[in-house]
Amino acid sequence: MRNFDFAPLYRATVGFDQIADLMDRVLSADVTQPTYPPYNIEKTADDAYRISLAVAGFSDEDLSIEVKENALIVTARKSADDENKSYLHRGIATRAFERKFQLADHIRVTGAAHENGMLHIDMVREIPEALKPRQIAIESNKAFDTKAVESKKTAKSASK
Repeated sequence: MRNFDFAPLYRATVGFDQIADLMDRVLSADVTQPTYPPYNIEKTADDAYRISLAVAGFSDEDLSIEVKENALIVTARKSADDENKSYLHRGIATRAFERKFQLADHIRVTGAAHENGMLHIDMVREIPEALKPRQIAIESNKAFDTKAVESKKTAKSASK
């Protein structure tokens, strides 16, 4: 296993510690990630995403979706009503699972739908107004100097 030292990144940047922590978490995670259930992640618009999980054999009551600490957690627990059935072949996997997806900042889960054996989870990125780009007006030097001179005159007359 490779080990990366992110100390130079911490020394040379400000505010990127979450990215380094995420990279460290991904690189140190167990290599044998579960592959069940299969899923897709798609970008449906500029700031909209959808995760689709193949959950054949599970009902709405068997599935649970939770957002906790910037992580989307999808769990499934199959009810015990199948124990009375006798199968000749059982090829549809309905075993319990827990799948975690790490969410970026400002990602909000907007809804979920379960249809035709697929669980669709829709998300949107909502950037706060304070973080959106904004234009800064450039004042002419004459106007700026006039204001500075006027404030100096006001300060001098107030001290007399």
